[in-house]
Amino acid sequence: MSDDLIRLSAREAVARLTKGEISPLDLIEAAEGRIAAVEPEINALPTLCLERARDHARRLMDGEDRDAEDEPGWLAGLPVAIKDLMDVAGVRTTYGSPLFRDHVPDASHPLVARIERKGGIVIGKSNTPEFGAGGSTFNEVFGKTRNPWNTALTPAGSTGGGSAGLAAGEIWLAHGSDHGGSLRRPATYCSVVGLRPSPGRVTRGTVETLFSPLSVQGPMARTVGDVALFLDAMAGYCPHDPMTFPAPEQSFADAVDRPVAPRRVAFAETIGGSPVDRETREICRAAMRHFEDIGAVVEEISIDVDDLEATFLALRGQQFVIDRERQLESHRELIKADIIWNTEMGLQQSTSELARGERGRAALYRRFAELFETYDLLVTPGANTPAFDVDLRHPVAIDGVRLEHYLGASLLTAAVTLSASPALSLPCGFDQYGRPVGLQLVAPPRGEAALLAAGALYEERSGLAKEVPIDSRPGEVPPVAGVD
Repeated sequence: MSDDLIRLSAREAVARLTKGEISPLDLIEAAEGRIAAVEPEINALPTLCLERARDHARRLMDGEDRDAEDEPGWLAGLPVAIKDLMDVAGVRTTYGSPLFRDHVPDASHPLVARIERKGGIVIGKSNTPEFGAGGSTFNEVFGKTRNPWNTALTPAGSTGGGSAGLAAGEIWLAHGSDHGGSLRRPATYCSVVGLRPSPGRVTRGTVETLFSPLSVQGPMARTVGDVALFLDAMAGYCPHDPMTFPAPEQSFADAVDRPVAPRRVAFAETIGGSPVDRETREICRAAMRHFEDIGAVVEEISIDVDDLEATFLALRGQQFVIDRERQLESHRELIKADIIWNTEMGLQQSTSELARGERGRAALYRRFAELFETYDLLVTPGANTPAFDVDLRHPVAIDGVRLEHYLGASLLTAAVTLSASPALSLPCGFDQYGRPVGLQLVAPPRGEAALLAAGALYEERSGLAKEVPIDSRPGEVPPVAGVD
């Protein structure tokens, strides 16, 4: 029975919980067994809180903690994983940093409290790079997370633990966060589904960057419908976050169940000239036939953006100054090089350089707004390159272009971050080495309902959601194209 339970979609599991066919304790037991079986190979959920989860399950089964039972996003006792950047009361929360190796918070983050109020049961913390900064999931506290499709490869970052755990069947839903692609690239690398919501859709709660739209919280799952369910559990106004706004009257799950196909879809093989693996481009272009099958007119376009990399690095650097300047002053020797680089870039840039970045962001937003006057949906590859060596911080090169820093592999997703648009990553195929390849679907700001509906229609045509969960597979690192 346990093996059958881990293969249920989240929505199927919630339906069975609601009917009383299974209990939350059944799902916790199934997850515990699966975690014990696959965790040694992937290291996705290094911190578990199973007794805390069972206590929550018993309260739900006794009729307690069910105030939100009739609200959208009710999870009915479904186990979930929380990224190890977010506090869960009484559970070790390290942020992937040796500075917080033994940190156990007394209170949960507002988003965790919201998820638990909606009947989600936290069973563990998913691995993340230090402070969520990195294109590969590793840290000095818990080590490396490996990709279940090929354990020689990375699941990307920074929600790599969540994506690997989903693909391997350890969990049904995973919480994550996204700045430059941290929900979207791991979903692509592990052939699951990740959503970066519009800024303000989901509370960020306690961050210092409350007035910045760059970093958001969001859902990851194995199907688009499951992502919609989890977004319903997360979305809504929060007094702790000034950017948040009320959830829509129609639930996101309803939008997926009654989908309206996009009329015009634009495909761009890259944004702003960012290098993209050649085979990835071919696979993604071929996958556009599924949109044509649902009745959409598909056109290939070019999205030209001036100084994309400089714009993103300037704004990201400023955010790192806000988040990490004081830690560099007091504990520089314990912080990894990528974070120091990001923070010092922000400290060293001039006011004029930061202003140039803001003007660049405004120009990019206007470019996207112009495209959305013509197209209902923009589609790009989900990542610049497929999964790479788990022992590397970032790919050596993409399509023959050597990378100077780890963010060079995130510019497709980073461009969409700057546009303030919601973006959905979902599977579209596999390359010649068996590595998952995905699409990035982009809708106008606050257009999550239409975005998820389009994703659900695509997913039904592609059939790729049926490929997970999988047992972990050992493998080798493929050669890097164009590099001797």
